[in-house]
Amino acid sequence: MDCRRGGTDCSKGRLVDISAIEGQELTAVEFVGDYLRLRFDGPMLTLYAWPHILLADFSIAYGEPEYRNGLCAQIGEMVAKASLEELEALTVEFESGTVIALSLREEELDGPETGSYSADGSGMDEEDF
Repeated sequence: MDCRRGGTDCSKGRLVDISAIEGQELTAVEFVGDYLRLRFDGPMLTLYAWPHILLADFSIAYGEPEYRNGLCAQIGEMVAKASLEELEALTVEFESGTVIALSLREEELDGPETGSYSADGSGMDEEDF
Protein backbone atom coordinates (compact mmCIF):
# COMPACT_ATOMS: atom_id res chain seq x y z
CA MET A 1 0.00 0.00 0.00
CA ASP A 2 1.23 3.52 -0.76
CA CYS A 3 1.97 5.01 2.66
CA ARG A 4 0.90 8.55 1.72
CA ARG A 5 -2.40 7.44 0.34
CA GLY A 6 -2.99 5.11 3.31
CA GLY A 7 -2.32 7.91 5.78
CA THR A 8 0.34 6.15 7.84
CA ASP A 9 4.04 5.46 7.84
CA CYS A 10 3.73 1.86 6.59
CA SER A 11 7.03 0.73 8.09
CA LYS A 12 5.92 1.72 11.57
CA GLY A 13 2.12 1.72 11.23
CA ARG A 14 1.75 5.23 12.69
CA LEU A 15 1.66 8.88 11.75
CA VAL A 16 4.86 10.93 11.78
CA ASP A 17 4.96 13.07 14.94
CA ILE A 18 6.68 16.45 14.45
CA SER A 19 5.59 17.96 17.77
CA ALA A 20 9.20 17.84 19.06
CA ILE A 21 9.90 21.08 17.17
CA GLU A 22 7.41 22.94 19.39
CA GLY A 23 9.32 25.32 21.64
CA GLN A 24 12.37 25.16 19.40
CA GLU A 25 13.98 27.92 17.36
CA LEU A 26 14.16 27.80 13.56
CA THR A 27 17.92 27.93 13.07
CA ALA A 28 18.28 27.60 9.28
CA VAL A 29 16.35 27.68 6.02
CA GLU A 30 18.15 25.78 3.25
CA PHE A 31 17.20 25.93 -0.42
CA VAL A 32 18.65 22.72 -1.89
CA GLY A 33 18.04 22.26 -5.61
CA ASP A 34 14.33 21.65 -5.91
CA TYR A 35 13.51 21.16 -2.22
CA LEU A 36 13.61 22.97 1.11
CA ARG A 37 15.10 22.13 4.50
CA LEU A 38 13.98 23.75 7.74
CA ARG A 39 16.39 23.16 10.63
CA PHE A 40 15.45 23.64 14.25
CA ASP A 41 17.51 23.27 17.45
CA GLY A 42 17.95 19.59 16.57
CA PRO A 43 15.19 18.31 14.28
CA MET A 44 14.98 18.91 10.54
CA LEU A 45 12.05 19.02 8.11
CA THR A 46 12.78 18.33 4.44
CA LEU A 47 9.99 19.45 2.08
CA TYR A 48 9.78 18.32 -1.56
CA ALA A 49 6.93 20.73 -2.27
CA TRP A 50 7.04 24.45 -1.58
CA PRO A 51 5.03 25.62 1.43
CA HIS A 52 3.06 28.85 1.71
CA ILE A 53 3.97 31.53 4.23
CA LEU A 54 0.90 32.84 6.02
CA LEU A 55 1.39 36.28 7.56
CA ALA A 56 -1.13 38.38 9.47
CA ASP A 57 -2.43 40.26 6.41
CA PHE A 58 -1.43 38.14 3.40
CA SER A 59 0.27 34.96 2.22
CA ILE A 60 3.30 34.36 0.02
CA ALA A 61 3.64 31.39 -2.35
CA TYR A 62 6.73 29.97 -4.03
CA GLY A 63 7.74 32.07 -7.03
CA GLU A 64 6.26 35.29 -5.65
CA PRO A 65 8.46 38.25 -4.74
CA GLU A 66 9.71 38.08 -1.16
CA TYR A 67 9.18 34.30 -0.81
CA ARG A 68 12.79 33.66 0.17
CA ASN A 69 12.83 36.67 2.48
CA GLY A 70 9.56 35.59 4.10
CA LEU A 71 10.98 32.17 4.95
CA CYS A 72 14.36 33.47 6.09
CA ALA A 73 12.69 36.12 8.29
CA GLN A 74 11.51 33.23 10.49
CA ILE A 75 15.08 32.25 11.40
CA GLY A 76 15.42 32.85 15.13
CA GLU A 77 11.68 32.54 15.75
CA MET A 78 10.33 30.00 18.23
CA VAL A 79 7.79 27.37 17.15
CA ALA A 80 4.51 27.65 19.04
CA LYS A 81 2.72 24.73 17.37
CA ALA A 82 3.57 22.11 14.78
CA SER A 83 1.29 19.51 13.26
CA LEU A 84 1.26 16.97 10.49
CA GLU A 85 -2.18 15.80 9.49
CA GLU A 86 -1.64 12.99 7.00
CA LEU A 87 -3.26 13.68 3.61
CA GLU A 88 -4.28 17.14 4.83
CA ALA A 89 -1.55 19.59 5.84
CA LEU A 90 1.75 20.28 7.54
CA THR A 91 1.73 23.46 9.61
CA VAL A 92 4.43 25.15 11.63
CA GLU A 93 3.17 28.15 13.59
CA PHE A 94 5.66 30.53 15.16
CA GLU A 95 5.17 32.61 18.31
CA SER A 96 5.06 35.69 16.03
CA GLY A 97 1.87 34.32 14.44
CA THR A 98 3.47 33.50 11.08
CA VAL A 99 2.62 30.04 9.75
CA ILE A 100 4.51 27.90 7.26
CA ALA A 101 1.89 25.64 5.69
CA LEU A 102 2.04 22.86 3.13
CA SER A 103 -1.03 21.14 1.74
CA LEU A 104 -0.64 17.36 1.66
CA ARG A 105 -3.76 16.79 -0.42
CA GLU A 106 -2.97 14.55 -3.36
CA GLU A 107 -4.57 16.88 -5.92
CA GLU A 108 -2.28 19.74 -4.86
CA LEU A 109 1.02 17.83 -5.00
CA ASP A 110 3.28 17.20 -7.97
CA GLY A 111 4.63 13.84 -6.83
CA PRO A 112 4.24 11.02 -4.32
CA GLU A 113 6.93 12.25 -1.92
CA THR A 114 6.03 15.26 0.19
CA GLY A 115 8.78 15.40 2.75
CA SER A 116 10.53 13.85 5.69
CA TYR A 117 11.23 14.51 9.35
CA SER A 118 14.49 13.82 11.15
CA ALA A 119 14.29 14.05 14.94
CA ASP A 120 18.04 14.45 15.41
CA GLY A 121 18.67 16.50 12.26
CA SER A 122 21.20 14.05 10.83
CA GLY A 123 18.85 12.61 8.26
CA MET A 124 19.79 9.08 9.36
CA ASP A 125 16.47 8.70 11.22
CA GLU A 126 14.26 10.31 8.55
CA GLU A 127 10.59 9.39 8.51
CA ASP A 128 8.81 10.09 5.21
CA PHE A 129 5.39 11.66 5.02
